[in-house]
Amino acid sequence: MAERVRVALNGFGRIGRTVLRAWAGGAWPGVEIVAINDIASAEDCAYLLEYDSVFGRFPGAVRLEPGAMVAGPHRLRLTREADLSRLDLSDIDVVMECTGRADTVEVSGRGLAAGARRVLISGPSEAAEFTVVLGANDAALDAHMRVVSNASCTTNALAPLVKALHESIGIGTGWMTTIHCYTGSQPTVDAPRGDPARSRAAALSMVPTTTSAGRLMDRVLPDLAGRISCAAVRVPVASVSAIDLTFQPLRAVTTPEVNAVLQGAGGVIGWTDRPLVSSDLRARAESVIMATRETAVTGGGLVRVFGWYDNEWGFSCRMLDVAASWGAHR
Repeated sequence: MAERVRVALNGFGRIGRTVLRAWAGGAWPGVEIVAINDIASAEDCAYLLEYDSVFGRFPGAVRLEPGAMVAGPHRLRLTREADLSRLDLSDIDVVMECTGRADTVEVSGRGLAAGARRVLISGPSEAAEFTVVLGANDAALDAHMRVVSNASCTTNALAPLVKALHESIGIGTGWMTTIHCYTGSQPTVDAPRGDPARSRAAALSMVPTTTSAGRLMDRVLPDLAGRISCAAVRVPVASVSAIDLTFQPLRAVTTPEVNAVLQGAGGVIGWTDRPLVSSDLRARAESVIMATRETAVTGGGLVRVFGWYDNEWGFSCRMLDVAASWGAHR
């Protein structure tokens, strides 16, 4: 039996905990999560894993032991260190850097300084050697790379879709709006947040704002650089987001032809022809689930497609997928 990829989670917030929940389901037998590091107390980490407002109660007992957390049948060593480089991670193949603060070489490299072999960052980072999106540019992921970004949840939803459409139909230019659930970057009551719109109470208003997907798309799919522009509207729901993409195809197409492309894409792209709403897509593992009922082609030839994505669960599944393949190269 092949040796499993040993993973440490640095940061046990929304993505760190969701990665652990998804992995505990058993779909990644080649991955073993063995350690968690977070600045929160052990009691807080255990409580927030056991009880989750979005995903419900953890499917198994959660308890603390000296220096460890036990989640179901899994015992994970638990540390509380602000500077990861102070730990001994010489037994770790991949550190999943989930703090949201790994935007400098110094911070992103702390896992390597602690002895781990590789670092996978759960978000955009200028400190990464490469930004990977499964289903878009993962063929270029090099085993010799040591610090890699897993892009953003929206980029993971959009880039594989754009690649599939461009290879089958061709994209001249397009516009994508992500209809995105609120996140921890927004306040629950009006409070200063830099961007005046983002300073408003997250659960009470729709908030037009920006998304990192625009610049990341140019990085992930450089052959299409400048062709897809992006914007975001944060909406008052706690989970599951959507992408609404309108584009000019390079040739005339019909709605059934576009849907045939979406249904045949496979991989990280799922689809549904049922009249679903956002809560129905919670905890779906695909990067994007296309709603084929929403596909349309205008009289002028513009194409509109719409897809759902669980911005926490789907993205966390991609973290595990990348760790499983990239981390296996020793």
